[in-house]
Amino acid sequence: MELSFTELNRSNLLFRLSYLTRRWRKVLDAEFQSAGLTDASWRPLLHLHILGDGVRQKDLAASIGIEGPSLVRLVDTLVAKGLIQRMEDATDRRAKLLSLTPAGRSIVVSIRETVRLLEKELLDPFSDHELSQLGQLVERLECAVNVRCTRGKR
Repeated sequence: MELSFTELNRSNLLFRLSYLTRRWRKVLDAEFQSAGLTDASWRPLLHLHILGDGVRQKDLAASIGIEGPSLVRLVDTLVAKGLIQRMEDATDRRAKLLSLTPAGRSIVVSIRETVRLLEKELLDPFSDHELSQLGQLVERLECAVNVRCTRGKR
């Protein structure tokens, strides 16, 4: 059975988005590596900044997309480097809350500037209208995936 042009584009779209995401991360990894940051350090710092200080370790792990035990090792390293601090949660003594230190915040500023410059370079060829449309389409796709994930958990 042959696929129509529309079906072929649909069947390939999510694969291409996944591939694009992996390639984007490679670009970021290469940029940050030249600045002395590894994937294991820049991603948790950036996600912690986005989530905000006082986030639980399990929530940071979910945001990054790694298992809790793997995050513990990363956090231990970042704590030892003075980039993150770990505190007990007053509402649940078993849980640990994470915050960026001033040194961690300083690194996040440089991470965000690098990302901003790369995004500008890659997105400049597109008009504001095209980027707005793309953003809306991605948001709709994210919602559909989230609904599917929620439905699959039942």
